[in-house]
Amino acid sequence: MGTGQELYKKAKTLIPGGTMLLSKRPEMFLPENWPSYFSKAKGCSIWDLDGKELIDMSIMGIGTNTLGYGNDEVDAAVLENVKKGNMSTLSCPEEVYLAEKLVEMNPWADMVRFARSGGEANSIAIRIARAASGRDKVAICGYHGWHDWYLSANHNGGDGLSNHLLAGLSPKGVPKNLKDTVYPFHYNNFEELLSIVNGNEIGVIKMEVVRNFGPEDNFLQKVRDLATERKIVLIFDECTSGFRETFGGIYQKYGVEPDLAMYGKTIGNGYALTAVVGRKEVMEAAQTTFISSTFWTERIGPTAALATLKVMESVKSWEVITAAGNKMRKGWLDLAQNHGLSITLAGIPALSTYSFNNDNALAYKTLIAQEMLKKGFLASTSFYASTAHTDDKFEAYFNALDDVYRVISKCEKGELIIENLLEGPICHSGFKRLN
Repeated sequence: MGTGQELYKKAKTLIPGGTMLLSKRPEMFLPENWPSYFSKAKGCSIWDLDGKELIDMSIMGIGTNTLGYGNDEVDAAVLENVKKGNMSTLSCPEEVYLAEKLVEMNPWADMVRFARSGGEANSIAIRIARAASGRDKVAICGYHGWHDWYLSANHNGGDGLSNHLLAGLSPKGVPKNLKDTVYPFHYNNFEELLSIVNGNEIGVIKMEVVRNFGPEDNFLQKVRDLATERKIVLIFDECTSGFRETFGGIYQKYGVEPDLAMYGKTIGNGYALTAVVGRKEVMEAAQTTFISSTFWTERIGPTAALATLKVMESVKSWEVITAAGNKMRKGWLDLAQNHGLSITLAGIPALSTYSFNNDNALAYKTLIAQEMLKKGFLASTSFYASTAHTDDKFEAYFNALDDVYRVISKCEKGELIIENLLEGPICHSGFKRLN
């Protein structure tokens, strides 16, 4: 075992679940053999604790670093302000400059509140929207974080959130009296949403604009019209989708505007900053309820976001990463066809993922992580694109993956047995308690 794996063994005795983020658990990729920790990151390269360089062709910081790791311009802006001081009794002016920029980018909006994580931004938006509408109940579609208000949907009966990114999320620790305050609905199923609205005092509709596929039959406009008609606050969660296909929210592609929107992940290129942007008549409700936190006032987040937006706009990063995502998708499909394998793609191009269409899908995913790691790549069945993913990286990646697909093809033909090829357990597919 390498230094990273040894450290992770210790981490599991000190940190419940081993990591702060489920998506970074080694068990999600290659149990017992994933490097687990990094010593340095630059461009799309990561160095593990043993000094080995790995090309990240997987999830790039869970989709945070669309400009690559350690972008020079963003880091320079941050370092300059670190020298001047990150925190004081007074507020930093960058938060005003950033708010002004975000309102300019979202002309339907008037005001902004900042936080430092996606879960916080989602909870802030829900609190403001409930205060503005005067109603507690929320209809949701998509993944919106870990807080009580969201997980309470699984108190309603069954695993109501299983179709919203993660299955098996337990509502333990979430007050049971929050039951029947949040109602999940399926994307593109307007009749289901209408039924929820007709049967409950819904004050808020909160949804991802798109994740695995886009709207059909004018779905988003129907949701907007329903919200307007019933005086419901409509929130678009752009924490994941923002800045992937447009300079700002992906809602721009569809011509439908919300009352509130959240941005996160990409906006600071790896530095912590999230934003809630909204119409004045809704956002002013923040002054009728208590929403406040010390570290929402630190300087690094808004400084990084301002610099990131400047670089994004300059290089048109959303176009670059969409092209990179499409290149990856084509490469996967070509390799699958060449080796007689069946795969299904999902996600927008810049956040692409795929799965094998058979019962050994997770075992094959584990084999890819195992064998690609030996070839110098962090790889799985997902690819989150960055501007640092250049043609030479793709060429090397596909050459390496071709060898792994050849082995998987032999497993499908019965020439090899997948279980005999794995050097550890099969990866997890969702939330599981660790021993």
